[in-house]
Amino acid sequence: MEAPHPHPPMDVLEPAPPSPLFSDISPHFPLSIPDAGAGALDLSFTSTASASTSSFTTATTFSARSSLSLPSFSSSTSLSPRPHSSSTSPHWTHLAAARAATADGVLRLAHLHLVRELGHGHLARVFLCRLKSSPPASPLFALKVVDLRDDDPSRVCHVLAESRVLSSLDHPFVPTLYARLDAGRYACFLMDYCSGGDLHSVLRRRPGGRLPVAAARFYAAEVLLALEYLHVLGFVYRDLKPENVLLRGDGHVVLSDFDLALPASVEPAVRRRQVRQQGRRRKRSLLPSCFSSNGDSDEDDVDAKERFEFVAEPTAANSKDCVGTHEYLAPELVSGNGHGNGVDWWAFGVFLYELVYGRTPFKGPAKDVTLKNILSKQVTYPKLDGEAEAAAQLKDLVGRLLERDPRRRMGAARGAAEIKRHPFFAGVDWALIRCVTPPVVPEADAAASPASAANARQAKLGSWNSLGGGSSFGRRSSCEERQGVFRKLMSWNQESRSKKTKTSRMKP
Repeated sequence: MEAPHPHPPMDVLEPAPPSPLFSDISPHFPLSIPDAGAGALDLSFTSTASASTSSFTTATTFSARSSLSLPSFSSSTSLSPRPHSSSTSPHWTHLAAARAATADGVLRLAHLHLVRELGHGHLARVFLCRLKSSPPASPLFALKVVDLRDDDPSRVCHVLAESRVLSSLDHPFVPTLYARLDAGRYACFLMDYCSGGDLHSVLRRRPGGRLPVAAARFYAAEVLLALEYLHVLGFVYRDLKPENVLLRGDGHVVLSDFDLALPASVEPAVRRRQVRQQGRRRKRSLLPSCFSSNGDSDEDDVDAKERFEFVAEPTAANSKDCVGTHEYLAPELVSGNGHGNGVDWWAFGVFLYELVYGRTPFKGPAKDVTLKNILSKQVTYPKLDGEAEAAAQLKDLVGRLLERDPRRRMGAARGAAEIKRHPFFAGVDWALIRCVTPPVVPEADAAASPASAANARQAKLGSWNSLGGGSSFGRRSSCEERQGVFRKLMSWNQESRSKKTKTSRMKP
């Protein structure tokens, strides 16, 4: 999906025939129950104000058939929290309370209070909202609204694709779908609100539009985990770009917009790989030993070990549709010869390049020039001052990802498991990455004054920059060393938070 851009205002909602989605709706979303007493919603979808200045003042009457259907794994409309999001979380708790307060146990559109518009794109608009029955301090949600008024079959396909993906997701780095609404010609998704905005906005605030290598490594690692999860489920994402990487209040990423996702079959497997480890050099023995038949050898002791890795890559995916953002398109997608799962790993290489260098590697003065560059131009790597080792690792990784032959591209066969082993990600503790404070923490920045927030943001990114090759994720040779590094990280995090707390208290 292309970057958001202005478009004509939506018409006022009117009673309309049943949505075309009803003909092919996922079983996770049961049909709406008629709502005879829905009443009027206090805010409408008709405002054309920008995301930064939008406010809503008028009320509009919605179709009496509008109602929220809560996703579950059966045909019932009961709440169904996912394992990574506990049923005791504030979002699920307030949804359950609001649903219990209704006569028939069904949440409806009239129960939502729209606060303001967050943004809009070619197919959808996103609103900040909360439940009317909840107190002002209750959790916020994001309501994504797709207008199907033109009865465009492609829009219906996009909505259905996103419905299937969102109803299947359960991962910290992808959004949680709390409810789904079909209101006449409008399809709505009630999801997590990410108060940190998108990664593209973070880049725009940075000098040169780039991040320190260590900070880029952090975001790339979390995005890699999200892509790995999607591929395990059999979905090729096909829309990776900084605009679609959102930041939660705690600074961790959420991959968004799945309307271009391509479903495919996947066969998970545990595969064997050989790892050759170079041992210590043997000392030459001065005296012959009956315990060593080769005591005078000074050759390196090479120990070959076998390791196992989990691989679940949708290698059978195949499509000839030309979709995505042109600067992130893979060569096989541009040529129209058909593409598969490899387009995500090409886009991941472009994504990583943009984070570090502030621009995409093939960008030209016009779209057609960019597409020609994707097919033939050699990638150049600007010099990174003070980050020579990290730059060399980055260049090698990006070069392997931007391999024009999809069969030879890194990740095409073994997926994220192969990319995780690259030296650029050496030392990243994938299981504990959620315990690390991200380079930008929106909630902490918002608690400080504007001046101190800017200083804190620069200081935090500066500290990530000083990590260079990722010393905070340094290699762990033992459990004790891993625990020591983790304690050091946590103490650094607490010290950083305490400084911000003192700064906010000193604010006049």
